[in-house]
Amino acid sequence: MSRFPHPPPTPLTLSVVMAVYNEVETVATAIERVLAVDIPEVDVELVVVESNSTDGTRPVVSRYADDPRMRLVLQDAPQGKGAAVREGFRHATGGIVLIQDADLEYSVDDYPRLIEPIMRGDVDFTLGCRHIPGQSVRVMEKARLVAPVMNTAHWVFTWFFNVTYGTRLRDPFTMYKVFRRECIDGVEFVSDRFDFDWELAGKLVRLGYVPVEIPVEYKARSFHGGKKVRFFRDPPTWIRACLRFRFCSLPDQSGAHRPAAAPTVRGPARRRKGDLVGNRAGDAADG
Repeated sequence: MSRFPHPPPTPLTLSVVMAVYNEVETVATAIERVLAVDIPEVDVELVVVESNSTDGTRPVVSRYADDPRMRLVLQDAPQGKGAAVREGFRHATGGIVLIQDADLEYSVDDYPRLIEPIMRGDVDFTLGCRHIPGQSVRVMEKARLVAPVMNTAHWVFTWFFNVTYGTRLRDPFTMYKVFRRECIDGVEFVSDRFDFDWELAGKLVRLGYVPVEIPVEYKARSFHGGKKVRFFRDPPTWIRACLRFRFCSLPDQSGAHRPAAAPTVRGPARRRKGDLVGNRAGDAADG
């Protein structure tokens, strides 16, 4: 159920926030697929945050800088996916925000079903659920020993999140997180790496935006294929994030139906003058 008295006004803009680092093999296809999305009464705005890749990704994304549907933010150095997504939020102007990766694991064909319940005013927050009953979340032909370990870990961490936040979700860590812009009105985000998934989901749940999970297409890539989650580095940060954001302070959104203000982000990514490229470069937020 929506916390807002009215559905988002149409036509509306869907802001797709894409964090990009070392994705030279897939990023052009990912950008073109997003820009090709055609949904009635919806304009797509693509916000790409490129984190100074070392594999030639930056020149690829720069080729699209003049497209009026795209806003390109160039970071001086990689600070993690969470830091890049937080920076993307600063430049997103749409009434609905969707988080998208550049690795082609997810399909843009799922956009309409992900935003439809929000456009109807039924809910404010949706998750693209990768879990299909009777089928493993991750199937990796070239990593058959790793995939079962990751699938088991997925269910352990999902159980931990559900117990901590009192939810019954199947895939709270999916990349496809979609929400009304007003949901993050005044919310401070601080996570830099993949713990950002836990922070975003946990804070929105605590604010009363219980997500609806919608099945989506998912094709997992292996670590050899560029997957950036680290087995030993990242899981401890997820546990800390789960507990930390369960008890942190949150803004009072009792007047959440008012026009949204920009979210607060701590430690904005460093960038040089002119690093926001595109027709609307003058709209860049101050560092």
